[in-house]
Amino acid sequence: MAKNQLVIGDRLLNLWQRLSSLPGGRHVFSFLLGKFAPYTGSIGALVDDLRPGYARVELRDRRKVRNHLDCIHAIALVNLAEVTTGLALLTGLKPGVRGIICGLSIEYFKKARGRLVSIAETVQPDVEGDLQHEVIAEIKDQSGDVVARCTAMWRLGVIP
Repeated sequence: MAKNQLVIGDRLLNLWQRLSSLPGGRHVFSFLLGKFAPYTGSIGALVDDLRPGYARVELRDRRKVRNHLDCIHAIALVNLAEVTTGLALLTGLKPGVRGIICGLSIEYFKKARGRLVSIAETVQPDVEGDLQHEVIAEIKDQSGDVVARCTAMWRLGVIP
């Protein structure tokens, strides 16, 4: 197994801690995250806060993420929620534990317009074997209304 698979959460958290306090550091971190995971990077989200068990990610409303109904596309919202849950969970896992998304469900409550904020919080599970762990992300608009709530199911396991 590749070394980067063993400590991906640690690597992300260390990079965040080095860059986030620098001028433009959050943008650099978010850009690098998008290079590491290109589909995730396709929406151009900005990681605003990150610590083990918690992530806050913002998405600007722009043409690239809009649909024909003049609001942010449903799949862009799923992408935003998935990266938010993944960052919150993976940055708190012990080295030698891997995680992969194995299920996503999302509820849409209103059209998403303007700058959005996705927040995920989770208790870090003690992983000694294979298990599934649920992480919820809420996406809110500028007025604080919840526009979508996503439940992400992560399969966790110890790397042999």
